[in-house]
Amino acid sequence: MNYRHAFHAGNFADVLKHLVLAQCLEHLGDKPKPYRVIDTHAGVGAYDLTGDEARRSPEWMHGIDRLLKADIPQDLRESLDPYLHVVRAMNSGESLTSYPGSPEIAARLARAEDRIHLCELHKDDSVTLDKRYARDARVKVQAMDGYRALPGLVPPREKRGLVMIDPPFEHRDEMAFMAQAAKSALERWPTGTFIFWRPLKDLWAQERFDVGLAEWLIADQGLEGEKLLRADMWVRELKEDGPLAGAGVVVVNPPFKLEERLLKLLPWLTELLAQDEDAGWRLDGCINDDSLMVDEF
Repeated sequence: MNYRHAFHAGNFADVLKHLVLAQCLEHLGDKPKPYRVIDTHAGVGAYDLTGDEARRSPEWMHGIDRLLKADIPQDLRESLDPYLHVVRAMNSGESLTSYPGSPEIAARLARAEDRIHLCELHKDDSVTLDKRYARDARVKVQAMDGYRALPGLVPPREKRGLVMIDPPFEHRDEMAFMAQAAKSALERWPTGTFIFWRPLKDLWAQERFDVGLAEWLIADQGLEGEKLLRADMWVRELKEDGPLAGAGVVVVNPPFKLEERLLKLLPWLTELLAQDEDAGWRLDGCINDDSLMVDEF
């Protein structure tokens, strides 16, 4: 698959990914010490929902638009507020014209003392990204493959922070590339928060990545099981062909309240964004009775 952000901005996959990111950033900001955000596949930072790409594929209408128009239960608002605050701040009135990518969410939630490092290999996108944040002293844009850059970026000087790995999955071996990056970076920075986004498309490769990462972290690196969290959602029946039906994240070293909040949020969010009766969700630690067993990671 080719998951260029501009064509899918604000869809169901973005909603889940970005609300998790916002929750993690809010947690980091609760402590006074500065933190660093590293985004390996940053895109252009924010997206015009009136532009050509979004008009050709208006997936946001079944994602963020539904969420903004929903009557959100009181007990879920705290979980959604950091994310929705950013979206609303970018749009005026009732019309939805702009949507934040991960860099914009980080830039709007980070404090003056925090730092953001954005990697983007695509030449035109990196230029657009650099122009967007040229006047923001907190942000550094690097026109480079994020996988190659990551080992040199961790651990950051601040010793606190988050790595977002959200590739467009243009290459058939993307899961393998992501696994290599995960192993290298986590060996260097085992206490950092890492968010890995994966589409639920090639289900065998996705499960192999999830379980392999979990087994390596727990068995070889001594990570406690509660420091690994998988959150997935699908809005219709999962199929390897056709449009993307499901996606989610694996979070290493998640905020301690994230699992509790997602356990309340995911059933409601899945029902809200469902496109047929086969919609569903899961929240676990990547290893269960049905998990694949892998030889190495």
